[in-house]
Amino acid sequence: MRALVRRVENVLPAVAAAVASAIAMGGLTAWTAAGAAGTPAEPEVTHARLLQPFPGRESTAVVFTITNGGNATDRLTGVSSPAVTEAMLAQDADAGEAAAKMQMIASVEVPAAGTLEMTPYGTDVMVKLREPVRLGQRIPFTLHFEQSGDVRTEALVVRHSEWSYR
Repeated sequence: MRALVRRVENVLPAVAAAVASAIAMGGLTAWTAAGAAGTPAEPEVTHARLLQPFPGRESTAVVFTITNGGNATDRLTGVSSPAVTEAMLAQDADAGEAAAKMQMIASVEVPAAGTLEMTPYGTDVMVKLREPVRLGQRIPFTLHFEQSGDVRTEALVVRHSEWSYR
């Protein structure tokens, strides 16, 4: 009898580990099948608009609509283009008395399964152009994301009144 007890005692930890692993795998499989495991961030850039600079100016704003089709939050960390010498993420901040001031920001969140809509009156990208641009011209940009890497797009040069995608 004692030999049987020793055999059971020797096998018991292995059986317990196998049962625990099977339960964990079953739970993970059910979680993934239900879609709860999530998907990585999947940014899609649309409605890219570069506002035509005012006469005599080489600086202007660029706005993008960024839709994240994934279930993970990402961050836009920068923007670059061969057509600009500088590109900085910016955001208007309340300056009191119905005024706003622009402040540079290091990054901006793109929410999971959500949309970041940039506007010239909120979050945008301030750029300094290398050369003058004309209405209707398309300017290449690369958006740099913390998790998703780089996404390329083209911004359409529009009048200030035409920045909206609506």
